[in-house]
Amino acid sequence: MLDLQSYAAGRWIGPDDSARMMHSAITGEVVARGGAVLEFGAMVEHAVQVGGPALRAMDFHQRARMLKALAQHLDGRKEELYALNPLTGATRADGWIDIDGGIGTMFAFASKGRREMVEGQIHLDGGLEQLSRKGSFLGQHVAVPLQGVAVHVNAFNFPVWGMLEKLAPALLAGVPCIVKPATATAYLAEAAFRMVIESGLLPDGAAQLVIGGTGDLLDRLGPQDVVSFTGSAETGFALRSNPRLLRAGTRFIAEQDSLNATILGPDVTRDAPEFDLFVKEVAREMTTKAGQKCTAIRRILLPQAMMDPVAEAIAARLAATRIGDPRLETTRMGALVGQGQKADVMARLAAFAGEVQPVFTGEALSIEAENPEAGAYLKPALYRCIDPHTATQVHEVEAFGPVATLMPYRDLSHAARLANRGGGSLVLSVITHDPAVARTVVQEAGPWHGRVYINDRDSMGEATGHGSPLPHMTHGGPGRAGGGEELGGIRGVMHYMQRVAVQGSPRMLTGVTGQWVPGAEEIAPPTHPFRLTFDEIEIGHTIVTAPREVTLEDIEHFAHFTGDTFYAHMDEVAAAANPFFPGRVAHGYLLLSFAAGLFVQPDPGPVLANTGLTALSFQTPVSPGARLHVRLTARRKTRRTDSYGEVRWAVTLYDEDDAQVAEYELLTMVAYAV
Repeated sequence: MLDLQSYAAGRWIGPDDSARMMHSAITGEVVARGGAVLEFGAMVEHAVQVGGPALRAMDFHQRARMLKALAQHLDGRKEELYALNPLTGATRADGWIDIDGGIGTMFAFASKGRREMVEGQIHLDGGLEQLSRKGSFLGQHVAVPLQGVAVHVNAFNFPVWGMLEKLAPALLAGVPCIVKPATATAYLAEAAFRMVIESGLLPDGAAQLVIGGTGDLLDRLGPQDVVSFTGSAETGFALRSNPRLLRAGTRFIAEQDSLNATILGPDVTRDAPEFDLFVKEVAREMTTKAGQKCTAIRRILLPQAMMDPVAEAIAARLAATRIGDPRLETTRMGALVGQGQKADVMARLAAFAGEVQPVFTGEALSIEAENPEAGAYLKPALYRCIDPHTATQVHEVEAFGPVATLMPYRDLSHAARLANRGGGSLVLSVITHDPAVARTVVQEAGPWHGRVYINDRDSMGEATGHGSPLPHMTHGGPGRAGGGEELGGIRGVMHYMQRVAVQGSPRMLTGVTGQWVPGAEEIAPPTHPFRLTFDEIEIGHTIVTAPREVTLEDIEHFAHFTGDTFYAHMDEVAAAANPFFPGRVAHGYLLLSFAAGLFVQPDPGPVLANTGLTALSFQTPVSPGARLHVRLTARRKTRRTDSYGEVRWAVTLYDEDDAQVAEYELLTMVAYAV
C-alpha cells in the first residue's frame, strides 16, 4: 500500500489519522492511503510570498523553457506512471490520453509561450489605440500576472492530464499553484507531481500538493487568487458559493457535468463514409475510459429513418468490445474507477429508465478478469429514447460511464433544440458532408456548446475525435458545463493574468512594453543597424534613407517582369476612372522592393535572414515621379535559439511631401555574435 504525501510549504507530509483509503478499480483492494491536517494559511502564504515572486522574476520565455524542460523530464519517466495507470481501471490506450496527453499539453503551452508571448514580463494584448489626434496620447492593453495563488481542484478520471493542463498555463503566466487531485486516483496524480518537484526545475513555492480534504483553504483566498475546478455540477456549485470567494471576487473557472450530444446529418446515407465514421465515433466515446470522460457522447441524435440502421451498427461494434483487466493487452475497455462510481452510474440509469428502451446491454459479453465481481466493471449500454421531445431526465441526468441514448429528430432545427436541452455542454459533434448542415448546427446550437466538432470523409483521417480537448482550442462550455474556459492556447494563460489598459505618451508606452511605439524617441545607431549584432541593437535604433524616384519606366518594367499588368499600372484612362487612383500608379510590391533596396546593407554580417513581414498596409497611391524614402526602426527583440534572435523592425515609406505611403513590420533573424 502506498502512503501518499502532500507537499506543503516545501515539505512532504505523510498521512495521519484523517487519511483516506484508495482502492484498485480492478480488484477492489486498498492500494493507497493519504491525507493529513495541513496548515493551509501557511501554504497560501508560501505560494504568495515565495513562489509568486520567484516566478514573476522570470520572463514569459524563461517560464516557457521551464515548462518544456519539465515536460521532457516527465516524458522520460512516464513508464512509472503507466505502471500505476491500470489501478484506475484504465487500459494503456486510456492512459495514453491521460499521461502522454498531459505531457503533450505542457509541451504545447511551452511552444505557444515562446512563439506568441513577448520575451518580457508584461504581455501585449492587442495593438495600440489612438486616443489623441496627433498621437501624443495612446493606449495599450497589457496583461500582468496575478499576485495570488491558483488552487486547482481536479477530477478523478484524468489525474495526470487534469493536473498538467492546469499547471501549464498558470506557471506560464507566473502564478504559483496548489493542486488538489481527486482522492480516488490521487496515487497517480501524486506520482506525477512528485516527478515535477524532483525535477528541480520549479522555483520553491511554485507548486504544492494537497492529498485529502481542502479544509479552510478556499476561505483564505482573495481577489488576486484563482480557483480552477473540474468535477460534478453539485460540487462546483458548492465551491463556487463559498461566501469568501463571492465577497472577494475570486476568479472561479469551472469545467463541470456535460450531457454532450452528437448529430448525424440528414445528408448521411447508409452507404456514405460518414455513416461508418459516426458509428465508430460513438462506440469509441462510449468505451474509452469506460465512458468516464467529461466529453463523452451521452445523446445520439439521428434522423428517424436512420434509427434502426445506426442502432444495429453501434450494437454490433459494442458486441465486439473486449472488457476486462486493463493490464491485459487484449482488453479494449477496463473498469470504472471504483465500486462507488459504479453504484452512482447504476442509480443514474434508474433515474431515466422510464424514458428509454434498451438496445444493447452487453448480456452476451464476458469480462476477462480473475475476479470480475471484485472490480468495478460495467458493460456498455445503449438505449433508445421513446420520445426525446417530452422526455426530461435523459436530458438532465448524466450516467458517467459507458452509456449513451439514441434519439430521433424531425429536422435539423429540432436536432439543435434537443442538443441544447442538455443545458450547456462541453462539446457537440456533427457528422455531415454538407457545409450547410454544419453552418446551421453552429448557428442554432453553438450558444449552448463550448466546442462544435465537425467531421466527414475529408477530415476523418486526421481528426482527433469528438472527445479530445486540445491545448490550442478552448475547453469549456456554458450553463451546466460550468461557464468556464480552459486551454485555448494563450487564452488559458490569460485566466491567471490581469488585463490592464495603459495610457500615456509614446515614450512611456515604449518604456512599459519594451516595444518601440511610433512617436517615441528614435536613436541613431553607431553604424548601419544591419551591421550590429542582436545584443548591440537597441529598441528605437532608427535610420532614414535617401530618396529614390519612382519612374514610369520602373512601373512598366516591373509589370512586364512580374506579369502584373493590372490596368491601374498600365492604362492611364482606366486608372483615372478608378476612384482610388489619380491615374497610373506604382505597384505596392514594387514599392516594397524599392524600400528594401533603400535600407538593406548588402554585405555579410549579423543579419542572417528575412523571415517575413506582417501588418502591411498601403495608405497613399504613388504616381510616376514621386520620390520615396524609408524610416527603419528597431521595434522589438526576441531570443529564438542559442545563436540568434528575432528583431522586428517598423518600416514606414514616405513620399516627397512626407505623406505616409505604406507601413509594415519586417522580421529578421540576427546573430548574437559574428
